[in-house]
Amino acid sequence: MYEYLIGKITAVNPHYIVIEVNGIGYQIQVANPFRYQENKEQKVYVYQAVRENDITLYGFYDLAEKQLFMKLISVSGIGPKSALAILATNDQGGFVAAINADDENYLTKFPSIGKKTAKQIILDLKGKMDDVETPTPIIDQQNLALDFVEESPYLKEALEAMLSLGYTKTEVKRVSKKLEKFNGHSTDDYLREALKLVLKK
Repeated sequence: MYEYLIGKITAVNPHYIVIEVNGIGYQIQVANPFRYQENKEQKVYVYQAVRENDITLYGFYDLAEKQLFMKLISVSGIGPKSALAILATNDQGGFVAAINADDENYLTKFPSIGKKTAKQIILDLKGKMDDVETPTPIIDQQNLALDFVEESPYLKEALEAMLSLGYTKTEVKRVSKKLEKFNGHSTDDYLREALKLVLKK
């Protein structure tokens, strides 16, 4: 079982990243691919899922993300894809607060999580999240960027990333309308804003 990989990020796209370690490129499914920078050496914590006809590597920005992922997939009805969608919001504090407050409505805003699964999450995880470390916050890059490009090249990638996380085309279309006025400066900016909008519905 792998704990982490250290290597150069050679590809970032809406569905996964590729990290090259000793000449081997590992395809890794992550919550937010655009949090990673191409051509940069980085440590990526990983979890290897082995199924009958598939072996998949899931990656995490830090150990705290991996810890939360492991908690989530221990819940009946939560698969790796749903767990990644929860991690992608970068609001683990809000997620834990929702569990402790029995807030099923908040939990059902995530893809593939209905009332039954939301109840199961609360039943299995309430009061059991204290040992999960606080994930590394994402640095807001809006103040670091230069002039905003009128037609953002990042919006399409962010919407594709939402689809890969399991959000429906209807949800993505609704969010895209609101994002047209958003002055983000990276795909990561747009994706984080899109996920915030989804959770506000």
